[in-house]
Order: sequence, then C-alpha cells, then structure tokens
Amino acid sequence: MHEPIWVNPPHPASIDEAELLKQCRMSKQRTGGPGGQHRNKVETAVNLIHEPTGQESHAGERRSVTENHRVALRRLRLMLAMGVRCEVPAGDCRSELWRSRCDARGRVACNPEHHDYPALLAEALDMLWACGLDPAKAALRLCCTGSQLVRLIKDHPAAMALLNNARSADGARPLK
Repeated sequence: MHEPIWVNPPHPASIDEAELLKQCRMSKQRTGGPGGQHRNKVETAVNLIHEPTGQESHAGERRSVTENHRVALRRLRLMLAMGVRCEVPAGDCRSELWRSRCDARGRVACNPEHHDYPALLAEALDMLWACGLDPAKAALRLCCTGSQLVRLIKDHPAAMALLNNARSADGARPLK
C-alpha cells in the first residue's frame, strides 16, 4: 500500500473541473479499441497527469477525444480522492456539498456515478484518516451513520480495499 500524498485544502478531487484541468498536463495518443476500419487513424486516447501530486489517469476505450477526456477526468478525480489526503480541522468541518448530501437522519445520498461522488469520497476518506481509520468516530464528525459512511466508500471497491489495507496495517479488522 502506498502512503497517501498530503496537500493543503481544498482537496483536488473537490475543486471544479476547470480549476483541476489547469493543474493537469494532458497528452493524446493512438491506442487500440473500438473503431472498425477507421481505427488508429487519430489520437483519441487521453492521459491526464495532476502535476502537484503526480496522480495519473488514462482513457482510450471510446472513439471520441471528448468522451475519453471526460472519462479520464472522472478517473483522475477518483484517484485523487483515494491517493491524496487533506488535514481536517477540529470542530464541524463538513463541506457545503457534504451538508447538502447528508439528511437529518444521517443518510448520505449520492450515486457513485454522480459528478459529486469523488469529492464526497475524498471528504469521507480525509475524515477517516483524521479519526484513526475509525468509521464510528468519522461518521460522528460527518453527522452521518457509520453504515452510510462505509456504504459510500464501498460504492468504489478500490477505495474500500485502500481503507481495509490501511486498517490491517494499523492492526484493525477489515470492514465488510
């Protein structure tokens, strides 16, 4: 398991796409994939590298540069959510996005395919790291239930694996 990269707030997964793209280097390349007779005639694959952290994503499975760019950006935001941590201040530090997605009963409402999901995942993981990887403490600070917090993370299997690997390294049992 790799140690997370620590950055100052705001978390790069939570900033708007235009600002995130300013921090990235993009390259295009030819790649295999769909396309039939016109395959490999244009550079449709997209690589994005987030220069401050070195996190990198790639998409080349679509025929359109625009579609591959969209997919690569989403993958980058998810990679940033998992691989980059921000310090969490004391007190109520929930973002406006988190407040808007968490109801009074502690339920977190966000489809894992939604644009907001990487930012919510980053906030949840930041809080878990700040609370010693304890979901009960993190959920209390985020004003949601522990099961909702774990469900949010479980919606991205790589994030759940990351959390369980970190918990195992700390001697805690994995979450289900």
